[in-house]
Amino acid sequence: MTQRRTVEVLLDRHGKTYAEQAEVKLRDTPSPLYRLLVLSLLLSARISAEIAVAAARELSTAGFRTPRRMADATWQQRVDALGRGGYRRYDERTATMLGDGADLLLERYGGDLRRLRDEAGSTRKIHSALQAFPGIGPVGASIFCREVQGVWPSLAPFLDDKVLDGAEKVGLPTSPSRLAHLVEAGELPRLTAGLVRAALDGDVVRDVKESAG
Repeated sequence: MTQRRTVEVLLDRHGKTYAEQAEVKLRDTPSPLYRLLVLSLLLSARISAEIAVAAARELSTAGFRTPRRMADATWQQRVDALGRGGYRRYDERTATMLGDGADLLLERYGGDLRRLRDEAGSTRKIHSALQAFPGIGPVGASIFCREVQGVWPSLAPFLDDKVLDGAEKVGLPTSPSRLAHLVEAGELPRLTAGLVRAALDGDVVRDVKESAG
């Protein structure tokens, strides 16, 4: 089992990004970047990724694809959309955080997360600045950075401890530089998504090892 084969299997079987699951066509434009921020918030809670992704899709279906639309929605409209996605345990608190976060993004960055990136400059400062949004702690900021590095190449490679944990479990290098060299830069979000799944789920680890073996 070579490292290249392991990566090939991981990407093929478990490398769908969370943004792709949530039907966010990630581009370096304000709306998809905002939808990724919302998804990162939802994924941060102690709730299954499937429910978080479903809730993100429902918020999008309801039209809350920009901070302005999210801020203009009523609290109850946000609660209802979250509920349709099965995000009920945290729906009321999350609805409040979504509204407050949208207001903050509009006030501080004109609704455009690219301004946060440009003002922050470095990866460390971007990661820190993201945590100013309600509901986005270190975990949420890392989720955002892992997924966005495909369209914000200045962040790449963003390989946090969760990713490196998954790499160790499937037998890949735990050196960020060595791990990053196993894929093209554009594949890094898929690689990190697969490795996070491996870190969280022993079945993924077994499937990758057996299929790559």
